[in-house]
Amino acid sequence: MSNMNQMMRQAQVMQRKLKKAQDELAAMSFEGSSGGGMVKAEVSGEGELKSMAIDPSVVDPEDVELLQDMVVASITEAMRKRSEAEDRLMGPIAGGLGIPGLS
Repeated sequence: MSNMNQMMRQAQVMQRKLKKAQDELAAMSFEGSSGGGMVKAEVSGEGELKSMAIDPSVVDPEDVELLQDMVVASITEAMRKRSEAEDRLMGPIAGGLGIPGLS
């Protein structure tokens, strides 16, 4: 039975560490940009798009596709940074357990 108690304690410690890492990630913010900083996107640690800033000089009615590409690129970069932070914070906790989204 002491083995079971030890496993339960380890699970509780891991759960506390995971909660702390999730809270830390949720408090973060990530910025992505494109077009030399002309388009910027901010994503929360929870993966929510919080803001978008577009320099008026890149708004060309004759080339809407370029602006669309820059918007997508800036959001993609912000989400990539968020994902890297999640891996950095949660990876050591998951420790190869194979839990999706934690390693």
